[in-house]
Amino acid sequence: MMRAACGINGLFITLEGGEGAGKSVQLNALATHLRGQGRKVITTREPGGTPLGERLREILLSLDSELDPLAEAMLFAAARAELITTVIKPALDRGDFVICDRYSDSTVAYQGYASGVDLMSIGQLNQISTGGLVSDLTVLLDLPVEEGLHRSGGTDRFEAEDAAFHERVRAGYLALAEHDSERWLVVDATQTPETVTETILERVATLL
Repeated sequence: MMRAACGINGLFITLEGGEGAGKSVQLNALATHLRGQGRKVITTREPGGTPLGERLREILLSLDSELDPLAEAMLFAAARAELITTVIKPALDRGDFVICDRYSDSTVAYQGYASGVDLMSIGQLNQISTGGLVSDLTVLLDLPVEEGLHRSGGTDRFEAEDAAFHERVRAGYLALAEHDSERWLVVDATQTPETVTETILERVATLL
């Protein structure tokens, strides 16, 4: 599977983590820093980032939705395929930097490890939806489940899941990071936002 930066000037960074981990804060801080260096930066999110993605986001996150985990995975994949085709791939081809709040690893953690969908099936689905596009860096903002749920407030369907579900999500993320430590950076998200940002920027600097 290809890295985003192979043969092009762009850089693809994804932010992962459980609920309340602070991904949005770090996405904005990282984008601001890189733009200050004169980089062209595109920020986006999953699911979302396109008209189709935002409609699917409403369905997937609504407390009124009752979805089979495999159906969830397929809807996330559909949103992802559209986002890559219309936003991420064109930006990377131009040499822009792309920072995405969640990517295919979220499907592995949430629908795979936490909800029990076969991991091999998810891997195949992710391969199809991404066309083999892998991030240059995936930042895992890791923090205890109890703290994350306290921060998030339980306002969407996934945040409303019980603590055991979120413990499985966290374990899944940590397993993914351990398996591919070259791509992943695990950051203690209980630290101050400024400290977390500094840690991420130190790693990003090695990729520039």
